[in-house]
Amino acid sequence: MPGTSAVLTGGLGMVLLVLGVTTSRPDLAALALPMVLGTAWAWFSQPRQDVQAQLRPGLSPGAGTAPGAPGTAEPGTVGATLTLRTPPGTSVVRMRVATNGYRTTEAVVVAEPDRSIGMSLETARTGVLECFRVDYIATSHDELLASHCPPAGPVPMMVRPPARPLRRMPLPFRLQGLVGPHTSRRVGEGMELHDIHEFTPGDRLRRIDWRTTVRRSLDPRTQKLGALYVRRTLASADATVMLVVDSRDDVGPDVDTWSGGTPARMTHATSVDLAREAATSVAQFYLKGGDRVGLDDLGRRRRPVAPAAGGKHLERITQRLARIAPEGSPQPRQRSPRLPSGALAVIFSTFLDDEASAVATLWRSQGHRVIAVDVLPALNTARLDPYAATSFQLIRLERGLRLAELRRQGIDVVHWVGDPDGHGTAMNPEEALMVASTVQRGGR
Repeated sequence: MPGTSAVLTGGLGMVLLVLGVTTSRPDLAALALPMVLGTAWAWFSQPRQDVQAQLRPGLSPGAGTAPGAPGTAEPGTVGATLTLRTPPGTSVVRMRVATNGYRTTEAVVVAEPDRSIGMSLETARTGVLECFRVDYIATSHDELLASHCPPAGPVPMMVRPPARPLRRMPLPFRLQGLVGPHTSRRVGEGMELHDIHEFTPGDRLRRIDWRTTVRRSLDPRTQKLGALYVRRTLASADATVMLVVDSRDDVGPDVDTWSGGTPARMTHATSVDLAREAATSVAQFYLKGGDRVGLDDLGRRRRPVAPAAGGKHLERITQRLARIAPEGSPQPRQRSPRLPSGALAVIFSTFLDDEASAVATLWRSQGHRVIAVDVLPALNTARLDPYAATSFQLIRLERGLRLAELRRQGIDVVHWVGDPDGHGTAMNPEEALMVASTVQRGGR
């Protein structure tokens, strides 16, 4: 289609040509003739094909997945590659690249038959992000003609949550597994000695302690043995851990964005981002130790990830965590998520309302060991007006009462970012989890 310059040039040429003919002014006609002929030549020799654009995840040409398919990226830098295939006659391509939460970028690139353009952005967010919507116009003949092309993208990018290395984690009160890396309190197959006991039906012959048997039951007169003695050991077992993420709300560090009028900045991690990171770190620790880990979402009513072990299960949990996000207005649950018998429950929430704390209290009353991980980010209240600041103080006080009640119920409370609003401690999460792992509030 003709651009603005083509319309002006062709229109001005036609006006001058008409004036030259009607007023018998050959100089005006001679001046208008190049304009009219140039515009006509540009129109009839314009490119007959549209520009083809393909947007792929990844910063290298040909890398990533198919166009339109979701890509995978690590935290920090997210990139994509735009491939432009321009027909002969196209001179330049004007582009506008937009991503929600970022400033729009415009660029002019020289048209080539096959050109790849890399795009990247820095983000602190994780999960599925819609990035890089590209609107572009192809021009020809010194921008006399312009072709408006359909936009490319945005391309879905799944940013995997990072995992923080943890040194020690608490164990459930009761270890239910038959085999595993931990030593339980019940007698069974294991490595740690429990006691030496008389042989009873069901004991294995290889457990007989002949030295103790000779020392205790050998009759020196008849040289016959009496009762046999066996070495009983403590059973080895694995732990069952259930991770429960509260995705009902997603708040950023700027308190003035909590009302929803202003979106949180993409360079700051929100509460759901911190919950993904914390859950991935905990899952990685237990799965590397040979325990079984499951995953459930407090904000969505879908089938949870059943507890299992292994490296593939870690990838399954990471994929599910990356897709956890708030969906609409949450409805109150009629019943809490079900936990396996004797499981350790780790709940990740901001505790801005009573839902998560009520569920944690219920699990604790049922005999489960519960760890409450506070994922509220470090807060910024500098831009609050007096009314909003008063409301925030009330929310802060209510949250502090909930956390204090959880501690009174025997629930270990761990702040993932330290002390966001004055209700935590100066310990980092690694230190807080190590302290919680040394405290035993029940037998195993």
